[in-house]
Amino acid sequence: MNLKKILIAVDNSTCSEKAAKTGYELAKNFGAEVALVNIIEPIPANINPDLTLAPVFLETYDNSEENSHLLLKEIENKFSHGVSTTYFSVIDNAAHGIIKQSDDWGSDLIVIGTYGRTGIYHFLMGSVAEHVARKSACPVLIIPNKYEEKD
Repeated sequence: MNLKKILIAVDNSTCSEKAAKTGYELAKNFGAEVALVNIIEPIPANINPDLTLAPVFLETYDNSEENSHLLLKEIENKFSHGVSTTYFSVIDNAAHGIIKQSDDWGSDLIVIGTYGRTGIYHFLMGSVAEHVARKSACPVLIIPNKYEEKD
């Protein structure tokens, strides 16, 4: 496998950090570059009677984008150890946004964490990682939340 571009999907969770750590280690081993992608889920707009968006929506969007950039920088600082990193903050639903960004950037591998939910919650909500693995044009490495590295 020739890995030159590794896309790591991150959010503000411990399973995301485990995915980032693994993704950066792979990038270092293969001499690959990394792109971190954080998906900003769209917020349903509140429409005023005059058909304009409510100011609350715009403020929330600005804060989400700013928080996304802070998260990406924090992940890079914590795990990159000098690996070249690109940032993508994308407004979309999670699975679609990750797949689209991977296709647009030309990823050779997607690394994503999973919470490992089961039962009714999994049935109702599905799994972003599972959806990405089914629909992606490139291989997907799914890091379970229970994953612990062995020394």
